[in-house]
Amino acid sequence: MSLRAFAAKPLPRAVCGAGLVVALLAGAAGCRGTDDRPRVDARKLPASDVNWTPREQVRDGGTLRWPLPEFPTQWNFHHVNGTKSVVTNVLHGLLPHVMRVDAKAVPRPVPEYVESAQVTRERPEQVVTYRLNPRARWSDGKPITYRDFAAQAQALSGHDPRYQVAISTGYRHIRRVERGADDREVVVRFARPYTDWKALFSPLYPASTTSDPVRFNTGWQGRMGPTAGPFRLQKIDRTAKTVTIVRDPLWWGRAPKLDRIVYRAMDVAAMPAAFANGEIDLMDVNVDAGALRRAAGVRNADIRRAGGPDWRQFTLNAASPLLADVRVRRAVILGIDRDALARAALGDLGWPAQTLGNHFFMNTQEGYQDNSGDLGRYDPAAAERLLDEAGWARRGKYRVKDGRTLALRFVVPSGMPGSRQEGDLTRAMLARIGIRVDVRPVPVDDLFDQYVTPGSFDIVPFSWLGTAFPMSALRSVFSRPSGDRIQQNYARVGTPAIDALLEKAVHEVDPEKARRLINEADRLIWQLAIVLPVYQRPQIVAARGDLANLGAVGFFEPPYEDIGFTGATTGP
Repeated sequence: MSLRAFAAKPLPRAVCGAGLVVALLAGAAGCRGTDDRPRVDARKLPASDVNWTPREQVRDGGTLRWPLPEFPTQWNFHHVNGTKSVVTNVLHGLLPHVMRVDAKAVPRPVPEYVESAQVTRERPEQVVTYRLNPRARWSDGKPITYRDFAAQAQALSGHDPRYQVAISTGYRHIRRVERGADDREVVVRFARPYTDWKALFSPLYPASTTSDPVRFNTGWQGRMGPTAGPFRLQKIDRTAKTVTIVRDPLWWGRAPKLDRIVYRAMDVAAMPAAFANGEIDLMDVNVDAGALRRAAGVRNADIRRAGGPDWRQFTLNAASPLLADVRVRRAVILGIDRDALARAALGDLGWPAQTLGNHFFMNTQEGYQDNSGDLGRYDPAAAERLLDEAGWARRGKYRVKDGRTLALRFVVPSGMPGSRQEGDLTRAMLARIGIRVDVRPVPVDDLFDQYVTPGSFDIVPFSWLGTAFPMSALRSVFSRPSGDRIQQNYARVGTPAIDALLEKAVHEVDPEKARRLINEADRLIWQLAIVLPVYQRPQIVAARGDLANLGAVGFFEPPYEDIGFTGATTGP
């Protein structure tokens, strides 16, 4: 999985980026009145629900109006501040993705960029050879060649600390990238077999912006470099908080059905009204029962649902002085009633309020087993014993040690009532065991850049958006940080044992053995008490009824050139 994203499920997944995408949203639970709607069995949901429509039945023209919960400032997805779903929402139409994942989570080469991609040698070193489409080129006129692959592999390898990368998994195993028979043949040599090699080089950036660390870190800050997709950037409007992309006349593939896509950042609470008023064409319902009811009542609206690999979680900052003691972190986890959180978020949606016992696999996924042990239970009495052992004594309502009150900062994005609700529920729960929780709303655009990445929090809730490569993707979340280079380990702690198991797993070619190694690592991660899984996140998207090839995508990554409308065109 990869870092931060808005919980927008009408998004194309950054699955092939080998990193984990983060989502901010949690929904607001409504009143728990009589609900006679049928319960949803997640196992029976479709893999994706996008109103799949053949291209010939999609109208030419029109504008798709797509809301975003925040306005990105870093457009380099591989940068530590850029791995967000709001970024991938835009970049899937602009940059090369050498692999595209289907609804069954199977990655396949994208022919507009890669004519073939295969392992051409297994021993003594793994060699992967890509044959590039000879027509593929950047918007500045330069052809896409092995040089772009080589520069990106070097930038993301983790060898040069000047590159502020979100994740180096996979890239750090590359020995070198070479020119093959010509510039359009890419030969990637791995130091060790890497099972998830198909996760790499998506999105692919031009060598002109990745070969230098300054350009890598700042070249996509508030602007974009050369692109190569069915759409091109028309305008980034910082005042209106919109990004507009339009058909690229130089695109060598199938022509996009849409004229343009306008992404507009808006308060999540304003999205249901905007959808009802016809100002936007789709919205992520997330787990907001009120938004679901309102969207379902909109004329010609279509509610799209799919099962997925996304999960809600709380990250605990082990670098915080108050949470440095593992006993305190375990007490926090034991003092949080996950069942109550799941019921509050999912109860009015007809969705199973089932908690997760695994950091890597979902309840419905092969390989899942509950590794939580005693920490998976709500046990305030055990939590209090741990706090006593750690020297935090009751002084009235709260606990004190060395004159300091055990008060934790629960940082949430403002304007997202579900996250605030999680904070309020957690505050009440932890108060019972003597921990004070201060819920601190912060601007959504600043949450990661100003708080999570720098470590200015004690507890933060967000969702990880799953990928087709959970073993590789989650490596960056649980590997030990190296100095200030935390990648996506916002808890800022790890162990050699966890690192060793994850390292074995990413190189294990036998899927069953790899899953066993992952579950061994998962048991250790539970004991480390740094990330608390809460529930599998539903994919519920409200869309204009004639919007084709987009919605609750599951693993599916829709080709942007096929997205469009079957009814009358919209927009100017």
